[in-house]
Amino acid sequence: MEHSELIEACKNNDLKAQMQVYLLYKDMLYNVSFRIVKSKQDAQDTVHDAFIKAFQNISKLEHNHNLGAWLKRIVINCSLDFLRKKKKLGWLQESIEIQEEEEDTDTFEDNSLKVEEVKKAINTLKDKYRIIIVLYLIEDYSHREIAEQLGLNESTVRNQYRRGKRLLIQQLQNKLVI
Repeated sequence: MEHSELIEACKNNDLKAQMQVYLLYKDMLYNVSFRIVKSKQDAQDTVHDAFIKAFQNISKLEHNHNLGAWLKRIVINCSLDFLRKKKKLGWLQESIEIQEEEEDTDTFEDNSLKVEEVKKAINTLKDKYRIIIVLYLIEDYSHREIAEQLGLNESTVRNQYRRGKRLLIQQLQNKLVI
């Protein structure tokens, strides 16, 4: 079944079509959520909630819209909502407007690191850095979109991104030295 037909069938509450969408996208959405919530069970719950929300609102999806991108945005929103409910985004209230720092000049190029090592290093960062790095580098959100999602000023997001990236680079360089 073509994507536009699949979307149309889901709009008509076709359970087979909904199951097909679920099977097509569940792993991708789980990975997206896991990078944000850092817990397998919480990521599974968040994906479940995202699919419920998606199927309840699928009538709003235009047939020419990318279904995967739409679902991804929903799961990111659900993941951030989950963290807010669990009070794991307390650092948002602590964030204060910081003067714009000078442009980051840290560069790091080494292809000897494995993806798993980079993922582990990202997961060790404080939430205020990790979430912004995941949304910016992996999920391809702009600083403005992240600021809107988290209710922060764009300059705060940029500064937290730079600091997080600097910490990440330091961690990865330390791994190479050891």
